[in-house]
Amino acid sequence: MAHPTQLGFQDAASPVMEELLHFHDHALMIVFLISALVLYIIVAMVTTKLTNKNILDSQEIEIIWTILPAIILILIALPSLRILYLMDEINDPHLTIKAMGHQWYWSYEYTDYEALGFDSYMIPTQDLTPGQFRLLETDHRMVIPTESPIRVLVSAEDVLHSWAVPALGVKMDAVPGRLNQTAFITSRPGVFFGQCSEICGANHSFMPIVVEAVPLKHFENWSSLMLKDA
Repeated sequence: MAHPTQLGFQDAASPVMEELLHFHDHALMIVFLISALVLYIIVAMVTTKLTNKNILDSQEIEIIWTILPAIILILIALPSLRILYLMDEINDPHLTIKAMGHQWYWSYEYTDYEALGFDSYMIPTQDLTPGQFRLLETDHRMVIPTESPIRVLVSAEDVLHSWAVPALGVKMDAVPGRLNQTAFITSRPGVFFGQCSEICGANHSFMPIVVEAVPLKHFENWSSLMLKDA
């Protein structure tokens, strides 16, 4: 989850998010280098006492400031395209979950099981227990096994929503009448928080997402108990 005064991204909990963090650092270094170069040129031009009004153009400088930006764009575009293709890959998912957005809660259906599904509401502040997070905890978490490809089908029943979990590098729009899909793999056990990322009405900020990643054995025990209760 995010922390107060946090400047960077959340710690990565999936391979795709690790790639996004690396790309962010890569692009940020390029931005710093460009900013330093531009600042140096501005300072040099302002402070210099050299003037030559007879020079109208410089072929060499124009070649440099045309080719150099093209090289920089290539250095940014190639890793960006690689990550885009990685995010679109869905190879033989072990589990498929349908996430449906409502005003203002999420409902989950485990399509590989016949009767495994539930609604996930935010826990009101007055009902929180010690250690739980205000505006982030839900009464039912989306439980998944770690180190397994998970496919999430995302849609909405009423208005536009967006299913997003920053630590997993996942953000997919929930559009009424349309079924979108995304996939991820959690690299470690943990509880990962997200929120609806599309303004969907008065209670937009009160429909959090909680993904709990557990070892496969624990997930099988949890699914068995949920099916018995159903």
